[in-house]
Amino acid sequence: MKAVKRIDNDVENGKLEIKEKSKRNNMLVTVQNKALLSGIAYCISSCSMILVNKYVLSSYNFNAGISLMLYQNFVSVVVVSILSFSGVISTEPLTLRMIKVWLPVNVIFVGMLISSMFSLKYLNVAMVTVLKNVTNVITAVGEMYIFNKHHDSRVWTALLLMIVSAVSGGITDLTFHATGYTWQIINCFLTASYSLTLRRIMNTAKQVTKSGNLDEFSMVLLNNTLSLPLGLLLVLLFNEVDYLSTTPLLQLPTFWIVITLSGFLGLTISFTSMWFLHQTSATTYSLVGSLNKIPLSVAGIFLFNVPTSLDNTASIFFGLLAGVFFAQAKMQEKSQS
Repeated sequence: MKAVKRIDNDVENGKLEIKEKSKRNNMLVTVQNKALLSGIAYCISSCSMILVNKYVLSSYNFNAGISLMLYQNFVSVVVVSILSFSGVISTEPLTLRMIKVWLPVNVIFVGMLISSMFSLKYLNVAMVTVLKNVTNVITAVGEMYIFNKHHDSRVWTALLLMIVSAVSGGITDLTFHATGYTWQIINCFLTASYSLTLRRIMNTAKQVTKSGNLDEFSMVLLNNTLSLPLGLLLVLLFNEVDYLSTTPLLQLPTFWIVITLSGFLGLTISFTSMWFLHQTSATTYSLVGSLNKIPLSVAGIFLFNVPTSLDNTASIFFGLLAGVFFAQAKMQEKSQS
């Protein structure tokens, strides 16, 4: 009888172990599927946003980049507000103290979006993605002087490769446009300034919230809401009102559909990036962002019939690979720290 009971117990324990292993495997598959799905969603939304903006500014020849930015941010504010009022998400209320703390960040944020619009109008998508690598160089230098952060030789090697690719890409660019390159360099400085300033103000901003926390939804609503009055002021200063009152594009339903889609895409990037970060890690997010530039550059060249040469194409892909090398170096640097 004891032998029979022992056998029964062994069988039951074996079944329990199999069930537990099966549960763990199912959980692992579920997590991997969510990470994969969130990564795909982030890649599609970020690529689509840049391509749609390029389409609006170039194919439609829309000459009001500030107004486009303003409308996209307005769409984001409307959607997030509806989700907040319906109880789907929770956001921090906008207070005068919060606005005072966040205003410097928002000014840089608006400048970053506008300079990106202007550079996309004059430059092809592939060169924009390569030149954006300069942002990493400026950010790394800023981290040294502001946060006393030191980088290892692999990171600096990757940054040097990025500079070389940007210079060689500009020299061999058959569609070189000085205005576009000027706006893109300004965008690189503003993007780096935005990330560095955001790190410094984040803790202060959390202290003036009611909950003591500032999540991504609240930051999206805060940034886009504060950008509306500043955007309106810039529309008046750059005299885009006259252009908007005379352009026939605003009478085309298809044009409104496209720019509204761009507004939803801008909001989708915020949601998918947050979802992807939650499912993986910041280092994986950075690596995927670098890899994401490769299909984006190829799509930009073919969709917009960009004239290119072998030297320019080699420079572009050299810069893209430098971005991947930079992300890997940062991952190794973080794992060793």
